[in-house]
Amino acid sequence: MKPLFSMDRRGFLRVGGGGVAGCFVSTSRSSANPAAQMRDVPGRGKAKSVLLVMLSGGPSQLDTVDPKPDAPAEVRGEFSTISTKIPGVPFCEHLPLLAGQADRWSILRTLAHREHNHLLATHVALTGRPTPLPRGGSDLDRVESRSDFPNFASALDFVRPRHDGIPSGVSLPNYYIEGPLTWPGQHSGFLGPKHDPWQIQGDPNADDFRMQALSMREGMTPDRIVSRRGLLDQLNRGPSGPLSGDADGFRDQREIAYQLLTSGRVVEAFEIGRESDETRERYGRNKFGQSLLLARRLVEVGVPIVQATMGIVQTWDTHVDNWGRLKNTLLPQLDQGLAALMDDLQSSGKLDETLVVVMGEFGRTPKISTLPGQTIPGRDHWAHTYSGLFAGAGIRGGQVIGQTDDQAAYPISRAWSPADVCSTLFNALDVDPDVTITDPLQRPHYLINGTVISPLYSGRDS
Repeated sequence: MKPLFSMDRRGFLRVGGGGVAGCFVSTSRSSANPAAQMRDVPGRGKAKSVLLVMLSGGPSQLDTVDPKPDAPAEVRGEFSTISTKIPGVPFCEHLPLLAGQADRWSILRTLAHREHNHLLATHVALTGRPTPLPRGGSDLDRVESRSDFPNFASALDFVRPRHDGIPSGVSLPNYYIEGPLTWPGQHSGFLGPKHDPWQIQGDPNADDFRMQALSMREGMTPDRIVSRRGLLDQLNRGPSGPLSGDADGFRDQREIAYQLLTSGRVVEAFEIGRESDETRERYGRNKFGQSLLLARRLVEVGVPIVQATMGIVQTWDTHVDNWGRLKNTLLPQLDQGLAALMDDLQSSGKLDETLVVVMGEFGRTPKISTLPGQTIPGRDHWAHTYSGLFAGAGIRGGQVIGQTDDQAAYPISRAWSPADVCSTLFNALDVDPDVTITDPLQRPHYLINGTVISPLYSGRDS
């Protein structure tokens, strides 16, 4: 039976390739960088892991956690609202479980940036930076490139490499590819493929889901692998010492593979069938629910950054049939999966050391529209303001950060950018605010390039 996870040569190189990473150096220095003043900001070092839940395509802020029940019908949409555990703060009627857990979440309603195109917005969301490509042009000019800035997990792997068989980042359950377009921001960009996060391609809800690439064939044991590694190292030594990096170009890939196969911890995390039927049902027997369950298992074995995506690409891109798609599939699965995740993290104590972030690459237009040739209305792209959910690792639950106008169209209080989200994640993981990485043009870039969203911790909006 063909497994739903597979890794070909290209995929293997994506996980462990060498490439040009050695051309770039990380440094830690003091300068005029404003981030140098952020050593004592709230939340610093509170997280051992970050679990980023990406809602690909951009969910509607109005139809989720920033409803406007008093707005005109062409703005408020078809859904009613329900009360939450935060007095005076309503949610969409189709999020009853999250409404009951609102005291665990900090709802940030004023995320904003400039990119209304999926590909550019995804790069911004996953890196905190605009793409290096010119604005304008077609989508084909904006696809994934090794000139991209590295995403969160890749940057962390570069400045804080691991040698224990645990990857710095895992992204699941699929890569963002739509036809000929591979969305940018998903890998390590100019740092080279050595620092790419693991990319899982498969459905954790499938009966035959397993990590074939991490499975040893019958008869192979960790001791035999160690023995064969020693033999290979001897063969790779020339008469005057070890072969050069050019001659032994797969050294980095082999080292990563050895660590993974002899560790076993990550392999076991992917054995989702170890979970009880009751637990799997609580998350929802669908691709997204089981992806959240798998993400929780990866956090438990110590993966620092786990990205779980709901949808392949544009799942939340509801230009057509916005309310039908939300009501019948998207919101129920999101509600059930996130509620189960939060219950398990809370009961195990992991929520205290896991920063959970839920967001899309942007939001949806306040005004309802109908595309040419369509009859069922929806909402279009909107990056001027959108919402995100934050919890765990010192985040103060039960609060709303930021206010939008009466149509959820624009912030009327401070707006927060993806760079600020980036800075908040790295701050929570205790990354030094002075750390920089250098691009191919020898320009230094501070990883913490925005402002930590301190109201998430203090409860005082700004």
